[in-house]
Amino acid sequence: MINYIVQHTQLQEQSVKNTVALLNEDCTIPFISRYRKERTGNLDEVQIGEIVKFKEQFEALEKRKKAILKALEEQEVLTPELEQKIEQTQDLTALEDLYLPYKKSRKTKAEKARQQGLEPLAKIIMSQNANDVESIAFKYVKGDITSVDEALEGARHIIAEWINERSDIRNNIRYQLERFAMISTKVIKTKADDENAQKFRDYFDWEENLSRMPSHRFLAILRAEKEGFIRVKISIDDDRALDKIEQKVIRSRNACAEHIELAIKDSYKRLLLPSLVNEALQIAKDKADESAISVFAKNLKQLLLGSPLGEKRVMGIDPGFRTGCKVVCLDAQGQLKYNETIYPHPPKSDSVGAMKKISSLADAYKIEAIAIGNGTASRETEALIRKVHFKNDVQVFVVSEAGASIYSASKIAREEFPNYDVTVRGSVSIGRRLQDPLAELVKIDAKSIGVGQYQHDVDQAKLQKQLDVVVENCVNAVGVNINTASKSLLSYVSGIGPKLAENIFNHRNENGVFTSRNDIKKVPRLGGKAFEQGAAFLRIKGAKNPLDDSSVHPESYSIVNKMAKDLGKSVQDLIGNSALLQKINLKQYCTETVGLLTLEDIIKELEKPGLDIREQAKVFTFNQNIKTINDLREGQLLPGIVNNITNFGCFVDVGIKESGLIHVSNLSDSFVKDVTEHVNLHEQIIVKVLEVDVPRKRIQLKLHK
Repeated sequence: MINYIVQHTQLQEQSVKNTVALLNEDCTIPFISRYRKERTGNLDEVQIGEIVKFKEQFEALEKRKKAILKALEEQEVLTPELEQKIEQTQDLTALEDLYLPYKKSRKTKAEKARQQGLEPLAKIIMSQNANDVESIAFKYVKGDITSVDEALEGARHIIAEWINERSDIRNNIRYQLERFAMISTKVIKTKADDENAQKFRDYFDWEENLSRMPSHRFLAILRAEKEGFIRVKISIDDDRALDKIEQKVIRSRNACAEHIELAIKDSYKRLLLPSLVNEALQIAKDKADESAISVFAKNLKQLLLGSPLGEKRVMGIDPGFRTGCKVVCLDAQGQLKYNETIYPHPPKSDSVGAMKKISSLADAYKIEAIAIGNGTASRETEALIRKVHFKNDVQVFVVSEAGASIYSASKIAREEFPNYDVTVRGSVSIGRRLQDPLAELVKIDAKSIGVGQYQHDVDQAKLQKQLDVVVENCVNAVGVNINTASKSLLSYVSGIGPKLAENIFNHRNENGVFTSRNDIKKVPRLGGKAFEQGAAFLRIKGAKNPLDDSSVHPESYSIVNKMAKDLGKSVQDLIGNSALLQKINLKQYCTETVGLLTLEDIIKELEKPGLDIREQAKVFTFNQNIKTINDLREGQLLPGIVNNITNFGCFVDVGIKESGLIHVSNLSDSFVKDVTEHVNLHEQIIVKVLEVDVPRKRIQLKLHK
């Protein structure tokens, strides 16, 4: 396993060995990357994630080997040579090729021919020594076989299967598919005018090299095919492929060769090509999935680590026209204090009454900021709020409401607000997203947050797994206030999980707030391992021991105590005192298990304990003159917010219903390898309008620097 992982990751063998040992001890990725740097050689969570991936791949390979060896033993066909080949195989495709000859369906044409006694004839033809094949075949005309032609056809079916089972032939066609396969599409004529098909019209007649096709285009084509608008075909140069097979199989040019040639054509068309085209499509799909999932994961990370406003009193507004705007007032901890519906927009158009209500609520609940959802009626509501004269300074933010409706109807929302309807819950979610995006967004299935491309077309299990890793890494990178965190947030803390999160939540409700990290040990079923993995990511504000509100692990408290004692100071004196901390000679605190990497992390944390790695939320204002797509003109410079990133560019909200696209070619004057090197999700940027297609509702933008 270690060799396999090293081969695929190119990481140091000792680092891999130690990381695998830690994983086998049920340590989590965030814990290992943060608190076991000496053992891993300072691997980060991405590198450890790669080790996890290839560890699981190796384990799946070994499991499949065992299943195949057992099946071959039961068939009594396992030879020492075959067993050795299987044991030495490090590739799943090669393993399945070895198993292929023994994994027959009883219904194949070749199996039927064998049952008719034609295998000896097939062997004679394959030996390529006979000249009068017909007269030899005549001996096999008996039983179900009524003619020489039938006998020869049956023998060719057996030969075709032998050819299909040869790994060298399969690998040669794989190579040709990998290098030269063309993917082409044709519209299904009866569907060409279908309104839903129009978004795929670029692919009504398309051809491209499969290996060079970008993931987003491949996934779009697969979706169009799945929805029944186009047919997809994969092709290679058939003559070239057949020539390659003939060169490997035909050794003489006698009568046998003619039949082998026919068997090759049959094998290629009926067995080899369909099977290997499906395999090539699956490989392309896996690559496209991996690429799309990677984009989604990067977007999700940026979204979760979005700028929090912090503990401020917030008014959340879910805008609407006919149904009104749902308004909620939240305290600094996100608790709901008041809710109301106002109707400033048509058909009621009570803008005066709405402004008075907003002003009085802001005053009554000492509101410091207002969060407006960015859906229907968002711009109109924002314009109304900006006209209100507040007694105190109130910041106004437009917040993404993607997934808020999913949250509001969820079990989590019902548990949090059993006495309120979905509209109130949605507004609360909008307000809380401003206070702390991470704490609120973890309550929503990541696939519903609306960042990424073709998230419903990729392998859902792989997507879910990757997104869970991203959420876990983000939650642990920021840390969690154990006394205010929801069950959802707690469940992502290293070593905790949903059941312990519920126990922590219930313990807090029954016994009051935690006053020290040691209190965490009192939670039912939270044992030593869970405490080791999670304690340092759980923060306790205002704790007696200042280290309880830091990322210093409890296992290192004694080191900090010793540092303070050696300086003749208290631990509290060290906190935030850079001059004092710089005097510490770290080398004298090194032990067998604690090295300079850990000690440097401790000093950094003591300098700025509990520092939030996220930036502070900033107010943003769209161009107030742009209300709809019809207001856009080529050449305009506009403020915008990046609201989605894909492999082919990024989408930007410029304050209207339709998002504009900055194609990858318009992000920079030089070649762009990775979109995220130029823009981040929710980043505030200036864009230039290049083209406006009103009928198709498409806006082309360029990043203005």
